[in-house]
Amino acid sequence: MKKKLLLFIISISPFLNITAQEQKKVTLSGSIQSDMLVPEEDKETGAEKTEDFLTNTYADLQLQSEYVDAGARLEYMEHPMPGFEKDFKGWGVPNFWVKGKLGNNELTLGTFYEQFGSGFILRTYEERTLGIDNSLLGGRLLLKPTDGVILKVLSGKQRRYWKWNKSLVSGADAEISIDQWIPSMRESGTVLTLGASWVNKYEKNEEKVFVDNTHYVHFPKFVNSWDVRANFNHGPWNFLAEYAQKTADPSFANGYVFKKGSAAMLSGSYSNKGLSVLVQAKRSENMSSKSADVTGNSSAINYLPAFIQDHTYALAALYAYATQLADGEWAYQTEIGYNFKRNTSLGGKYGMNVKLNYSYVRGIPHEFADGMERQTLSGVTYVDYKSPFFKWGKETYYQDLNVQVSRRLSHDFLLNLMYMSQRFNKTVVEGEGGMVHSNIFIADGKYQFSKKTTLRCELQYLTTKQDEKDWVFGLLELSLVPHWMITVSDMWNCGDSKIHYYQGLVTYNVGSHRIQAGYERTQAGFNCSGGVCRYVPAMKGFFASYNYNF
Repeated sequence: MKKKLLLFIISISPFLNITAQEQKKVTLSGSIQSDMLVPEEDKETGAEKTEDFLTNTYADLQLQSEYVDAGARLEYMEHPMPGFEKDFKGWGVPNFWVKGKLGNNELTLGTFYEQFGSGFILRTYEERTLGIDNSLLGGRLLLKPTDGVILKVLSGKQRRYWKWNKSLVSGADAEISIDQWIPSMRESGTVLTLGASWVNKYEKNEEKVFVDNTHYVHFPKFVNSWDVRANFNHGPWNFLAEYAQKTADPSFANGYVFKKGSAAMLSGSYSNKGLSVLVQAKRSENMSSKSADVTGNSSAINYLPAFIQDHTYALAALYAYATQLADGEWAYQTEIGYNFKRNTSLGGKYGMNVKLNYSYVRGIPHEFADGMERQTLSGVTYVDYKSPFFKWGKETYYQDLNVQVSRRLSHDFLLNLMYMSQRFNKTVVEGEGGMVHSNIFIADGKYQFSKKTTLRCELQYLTTKQDEKDWVFGLLELSLVPHWMITVSDMWNCGDSKIHYYQGLVTYNVGSHRIQAGYERTQAGFNCSGGVCRYVPAMKGFFASYNYNF
């Protein structure tokens, strides 16, 4: 890594000299984020004390000018936070890049992030809370040859913690805005965008993996993926259709199956005069795509969004769903929202918002016909199966029906209420636990004493006959604008374990600085966002975080 960084600095030095000559146009920006913990052992929750002090610290630096941008990120995790110990431990500068700009065209060398379409075949991004940084080290060219046309070409090796995988990931993307070429569409406010993408994964050395004591698998040298999409928008209407396919890509995640993968999505929405409607459907099959045969979130080339609501309330997010990339799924989501106007019988003096959301995820069938379970082609043993497109599997993976009501009862008091009925297949998502059916009730009230003082209170209750039984959660949050926020909370399992998971913290903001400190006890579980999850162990101790942007 140090050699590559040195070569990178040498390669960009001519560009830095150019920017130095244009000091008036050069801007320097960056950020610092440091999360710290003084851990304590807790036998009741299983929290461990591995070291006296733990920290994940990141420092980003970016230089921008008229023709050249450059940047780098320092990461220090020599004593990492819980859940980051195994692979994240270390420090260095894994992200460094330089970008040349000429007109509407860009050339990036070094590490970069990119997404094609919805991410079905390519999405590289950073999400620190999930331990994800799957950036590419190589080159990326973006061209805008004419109005309404965007072309992208890229190639690189993918980051995996402190190294880069052997596989070479290359791709191209084209996006055309048809409305830019048709004056009548522009005049009517109609937007139509068509896109197509291609991604190739190449690994020079074929590896052999034993499936059992008898059979082994040759990894293919080339794995190709392609994607087509269309996005239409007119007035309050918006529609998106996308389809992707991937050639055979055997891996541990899919049981070393030599079968094509596919993903199809339809999404439609309407929003006008206080009414909003969203309808979505997605089918995916065998779409796990990685640049190395590993488990977990690392080395993921693509991303499939979960068609479920991302909940922010603690108990609503207790059983969080992760997209089943390898096994595949049918996923549906419908959401209807309506704003009742002020001074009406239902809206009252200040108006009211009601939102209804329903999400449902079901497995797809894997049908093994005679002779498909073990076939031999050129000495390579593989497994295949059939999966009819419109047929459901036997298991429900996830179901969520919730209704939310937001109403201002007075000028100073806002009340949010939520009811949620959830079915969560813990065996599918986490490996064991069966189906958990829960009912969740939430009340969230915020009272504004003055322009600078606000108190918010949350009360939540989850009831279930499965898993650890019932939960109660309470939170008080006092906001003293512009500098202070004080928060205390407790999540108590009043079912089986009777354990309290509490937190008390103080946040101080001044200028571009944000400091947060407190004491917490958290449970082990999965932290999820957008259908991607990471297991986090139990923690207890004093913690602090510091954020600075300049």
